[in-house]
Amino acid sequence: FKPIRCDVFVTEATFGLPVFRHPETRHELGKLLESLRLFPDRCHLVGVYALGKCQRLMMELRSMGYLKPFYVHGAVQKLCELYQSHGLDLGELIPVTKENKAALAGEIVFCPPSALDDRWSRGLPHVLTCMASGWMQIRARAKQRLVELPLIISDHADWDELLTTLADVGAPEVWITHGRDDALAYQAGKLGYKAQALSLLGYEDEGED
Repeated sequence: FKPIRCDVFVTEATFGLPVFRHPETRHELGKLLESLRLFPDRCHLVGVYALGKCQRLMMELRSMGYLKPFYVHGAVQKLCELYQSHGLDLGELIPVTKENKAALAGEIVFCPPSALDDRWSRGLPHVLTCMASGWMQIRARAKQRLVELPLIISDHADWDELLTTLADVGAPEVWITHGRDDALAYQAGKLGYKAQALSLLGYEDEGED
């Protein structure tokens, strides 16, 4: 990594607290595969962002030897087809339909997080609800969403990665937005950076769910 010299570095801080240290993705997906082995009678419904993260998880599962078809919600299907049209091999994808819903015990079904407790998920057999999000590190969040198998997988940098990036970029001044800007600004100041929160009108924390 050879950063371009800059005087100001702008960063997000969604997971800008020391408590957020994300495990390896393969470790979390290993929990999903083990659950499939232990509960072959249950449909494993995975709530995941349809753009980017879903395809990332699919590719990782393929690399871990999972070769069965993935079953997908319509919103997920369209974006997966876009990725496939650009040469990304996701393996066999089958849309969830009224006709095949009842036969998905022991299968992985991907859907947007909003569909986990939506009418769409009714009819799936003995659902085991999973969710892939950095927020799954907070047990209260998982419990609130009735997530049975939380998968701590995020597209955001965790605390250690944020600090590493500050050092890699090496800009003397840091502007921080989107998340716990106060905590990261405080730590950056202790490390010798001139850090401040970049206040944006109407911005909110990234929910990932």
